[in-house]
Amino acid sequence: MPKWVCDMAVADNGSLLDRLLADLRQPFAIVQRPGGIDIMRGGVTELAGLDDVSSAAADSDLLVLIPYRQIVERGYPCNDDRAPLLAMSVRERETSDRATVLAALGPGVVGDRAIDPADFQFDVSDADYRRIVQAVLADEIGTGAGSNFVISRSLIGSLGPDHLRASLGLFRRLLDGERGAYWTFLVHTGTRTFVGASPEAHAQLEDRTVSMNPISGTYRYPPTGPTVPGLLEFLADDKENGELFMVVDEELKMMSALCPAGGTVSGPYLKEMAHLAHTEYVLGGRTECGVAEVLRETMFAPTVVGSPLESATHVISRYERTGRGYYSGVIALIDRDPAGSIRMDSAIMIRTAVVDAEGRARIGVGATLVRNSDPDGEMHETHAKAAGLLRGRAAADSPKQLGTTPIIGSALRSRNTVASQFWFADAEHRRIGGPAATGGSVVLIDAADKFTTMLATMLRSLGLNLTIVDYDAEIELDAYDLVLLGPGPGDPTDTHDPRIRAMCRRVQEVLAADLPFAAVCLSHQILCVALGLEVDRLERPNQGVGREFSLFGVPVRAGFYNTFVARSGLDVFDSVLGTIEVSRDPATGEVYALRGERFASVQFHAESVLSQDGPAVLAALIGRLIDRSDRTPALAGDPARVRI
Repeated sequence: MPKWVCDMAVADNGSLLDRLLADLRQPFAIVQRPGGIDIMRGGVTELAGLDDVSSAAADSDLLVLIPYRQIVERGYPCNDDRAPLLAMSVRERETSDRATVLAALGPGVVGDRAIDPADFQFDVSDADYRRIVQAVLADEIGTGAGSNFVISRSLIGSLGPDHLRASLGLFRRLLDGERGAYWTFLVHTGTRTFVGASPEAHAQLEDRTVSMNPISGTYRYPPTGPTVPGLLEFLADDKENGELFMVVDEELKMMSALCPAGGTVSGPYLKEMAHLAHTEYVLGGRTECGVAEVLRETMFAPTVVGSPLESATHVISRYERTGRGYYSGVIALIDRDPAGSIRMDSAIMIRTAVVDAEGRARIGVGATLVRNSDPDGEMHETHAKAAGLLRGRAAADSPKQLGTTPIIGSALRSRNTVASQFWFADAEHRRIGGPAATGGSVVLIDAADKFTTMLATMLRSLGLNLTIVDYDAEIELDAYDLVLLGPGPGDPTDTHDPRIRAMCRRVQEVLAADLPFAAVCLSHQILCVALGLEVDRLERPNQGVGREFSLFGVPVRAGFYNTFVARSGLDVFDSVLGTIEVSRDPATGEVYALRGERFASVQFHAESVLSQDGPAVLAALIGRLIDRSDRTPALAGDPARVRI
């Protein structure tokens, strides 16, 4: 049952904004979202879990604050700080505009003293944070645990005895000056106050359509403000571009789990804030899932956790000293559309101060760590994010907007020239050309990386019937036309890892039964070990890297997410599977793919948005193994170009 936090009495005189500002003791919320400002008042309860959100939303509009610890509902670990899942049942609600709210939050109503960042301190020192970054790069990304991880720390200080009015003052400055935020909000629950300006939408649900908004890459403005040359340099930065494509991949995994036809990508766009700018995409797709399921499946955005998501939660638990509280959580408004159907809008709780009943404020900030991160640069990024929230900015001081400059627009669009156009096409009508595999059955083994959901979306577009099972599931593999051994994090030679041992058994099972099969990334590496090839760690991981290479004599571009690699000095060798052909780098021996009479395996991710030729490669691979005729499907506009 919900635990009661704070009730309220309803008055009926004057505007809701005037009444709540006259009596700040009761729970209220002021939320600027696209289209206007919602002013809400209601009782606040603690909910046990996300299923309670759906039942609570059946009776009234609901404003929900979801802490990071709720990730346990997905079976993932966290440093449990017992932060509660809070819900305001909205009993009064009015809409207003920015000018009216700014006028109401005048002198005497709000604290007018600017907050000095010097009064706050990080709970993790700069030196310690740099050491943590170095350790994650070497011991996690460098050992194949994942492609990127977000490590947070918190800026902590006091807003003083009149902390609620100080919070209102901070909210006013953010509302006045932070024009790029998706939600700018103040929520007072009676015991906590949340003040934030989040640039990033989390998930929206309306009319059976779910959307997400992956944002990554950060351009920190110089003291004189943003410049066109500075923006162009940022947009051309491979690290920043790679960060964004990695989180697009991770959120496409979520969209593929929620939407039978997967998600469709649009963008990229420039998100211009007061102190910095980000790049972003928007994802959308049709779903039959309800609010609780959408919230659960999208916990939490890879932009604030990392990828693969499950592996990232383990890394966070090991390297962050305390629980995250509400940092990287979600603030969501659940109400009804004009037709009476449930809908949801939500934002990620970043750039948010959480103030307790004694006025102690905590601001969680993090940096996305990738293979080529600079520890000093990531440390400074956390400073910039925290300072941007605390200082706010007067509207008159807001930087000029450069996102509509033609040369900037051209630089943004150029990013898509190397991306997989499959994910930019209309999800309801996209098909990978070629009928050869239509109607075949595939069992897809999930090795703890939800890239399997994106693979499933592509395979369904071929007309295949898909079954996805966990790596340790009991299943009769010979009941299917093809076994697809999926990707996953980790060291393929680490047989102390139960998951690696299980995938090794799967490889031996398909080899012994002479079943048609394909293998991707981790499974490809395990197969290579079984076939006697050398597998070692790359000096520089290929995590989130798009590369052009020759695949059995055909030039292709595909995305790699690997720390380990198989090597071969031969283009052809004999094994228990018969004659095996090798696609490899002639200089280093790095193996890109193997193929034999009844199998194929690839190191890269054909399903990734980084894989420009991924759909053609996957269609050729599956078509050859399922359909024994010589028809080879290919990507529309590139007939029969790729054969595996």
